[in-house]
Amino acid sequence: MRRPPSVVLGLCAFTHDSAAALLVDGRLVGFVEEERLSGVKHTKAYPALAVEWLMREAGTEPADIEVVAYNFRASGYFGAAAETPRWMLSAETRARACPRAAGFTKVGVRTLRRLRSLGHLFPRAAVHPVLHHRAHQLTAFAASGWDEAAVLVIDSLGERQTTTIGRGRLPSTGKPSVDMLQALRDPASLGYAYGAVTEHLGWRRGDEEGTVMALAALGDPARFRSLFEQAIRITSTGFTLDPTVFPLRVLSSGHPRVSSRFTDLTCRPRAAGEPAEAVHQDLAAALQERTDEVMLHLARRARDLTGSRRLCLGGGVATNCVTVGRIIDAGLLDEVFVPPAPGDAGTALGAAMAAHGDHDAVGPLAGIAGACYLGPAFPSAALDLSRWPTLREQQLSGDCAGFLADQLAEGAIVGLFQGRAEAGPRALGNRSILASPLRAGVVERLNATVKFREPFRPFAPMVSAERADDFFTLGQRAPFMSMASGVTDAARQRVPAVVHANGTARLQTVSRTQNPFVHRVLEEFGRRTGVPVLINTSLNVKGRPMCGTPDMALACLAGSGLDALLIEGRWITK
Repeated sequence: MRRPPSVVLGLCAFTHDSAAALLVDGRLVGFVEEERLSGVKHTKAYPALAVEWLMREAGTEPADIEVVAYNFRASGYFGAAAETPRWMLSAETRARACPRAAGFTKVGVRTLRRLRSLGHLFPRAAVHPVLHHRAHQLTAFAASGWDEAAVLVIDSLGERQTTTIGRGRLPSTGKPSVDMLQALRDPASLGYAYGAVTEHLGWRRGDEEGTVMALAALGDPARFRSLFEQAIRITSTGFTLDPTVFPLRVLSSGHPRVSSRFTDLTCRPRAAGEPAEAVHQDLAAALQERTDEVMLHLARRARDLTGSRRLCLGGGVATNCVTVGRIIDAGLLDEVFVPPAPGDAGTALGAAMAAHGDHDAVGPLAGIAGACYLGPAFPSAALDLSRWPTLREQQLSGDCAGFLADQLAEGAIVGLFQGRAEAGPRALGNRSILASPLRAGVVERLNATVKFREPFRPFAPMVSAERADDFFTLGQRAPFMSMASGVTDAARQRVPAVVHANGTARLQTVSRTQNPFVHRVLEEFGRRTGVPVLINTSLNVKGRPMCGTPDMALACLAGSGLDALLIEGRWITK
């Protein structure tokens, strides 16, 4: 009788946001997105560098891998062909019916080839495909650490599923599971609609939806409210998309995601680099408002189907912090949780967990609940500054947290590179740019000379968990910067730089146990200024991934308006 496997590799590969995770005897060794090591944002490549790091970290070889879990299941695509007669019957979808079937079939065949290629890379391992939304569900639920919760996953597309509701349970075995209770299939896709409008507004679909979310705060949703109420119709069990506004999805290029009718009713497509005008702001505002309404409806349905007062959110749409904040403010639930990596990269971890359970692998799962610092660390890396002759290094001794707090209080904008890399799209203090929110013009300086991005985009605050209620009204923990919170009068008066035009802030609460160094910096900054709040944004510039290696961080310092970089106790200046 074959013994249960003990080494499980989970992969998100050959699609955007390539990543890898490794479980050994049920314990998470690590998780990292490939872009943090390769420098290629949203890379689709097989995560060779991520896998190589995981092997070193665990002291294993490729031959030791017993199960390779992949975050898509090929069979899920092939059912689209059987739906073709349904789309042929309607004049609104007929033209796309056959191309749609061909596209889904092609992707299904491509997924089978990818699974075979993984078998060649790991010839001694069983290759285990996992339904995409199941991987999302497990990532969201297991990271919460709860023993039960409703689990709502909303993305653009996973095989054919776009929205799922499940009930998460953590039995005494320590192996979390999520029972699927409801699934919506494409073309009912909130992620598809948001991405389509993002593209129409001149930003990159699948990358810059957050820019549209920020732009929405400047607009008036009333102008296009009725259009989006028609285009995204709420039903008793979910929602549908109007194909005369958002045409039927085809998985190949050359098929626009918004119709000519949509353009006639709104505006011509904005070219990248053109000014964002009032019509663009109003369109973004109406899209965001409808997203909030649909998500509130889905959250309520998840609560009612499961009977749970706790909700875990996953999928790309769960990165919309404004919507998450609206769900919390509505009071439908006692607590809402978003994992640090809710998007597709995080499904590498979910796939590994699914395979671990399906193969009855060794050990209960450990090292996942509440964890966010899961990537590589470089505690004693030698810094070769020869590529950047303007940089100077100083070895710090003594109180590094106090030193950093002093520099920030004096107005310096500083990159912080320490410990293990964060999981997910948000900088959480280990690969961050920090600045004082008390300095006049800091937001303008950050956008114009450090991040090189649109001037209307806000910056998120981090605050010591003990003082969060003094400045923010969220009323629950927000360790992964995934929720927009209302602000108090104290925040408006003392730190208006972190308050967006809609009166919210994308909050990160930092506890002493979560990140001792950053918590101490916040405390020391608070002692010096009276305000334990800092601006925190990711250590990168627009169009580049968050810096995952020392060389990437040094290049960011040299090529931007950063004043300095604190990298593992070493102070680098220009």
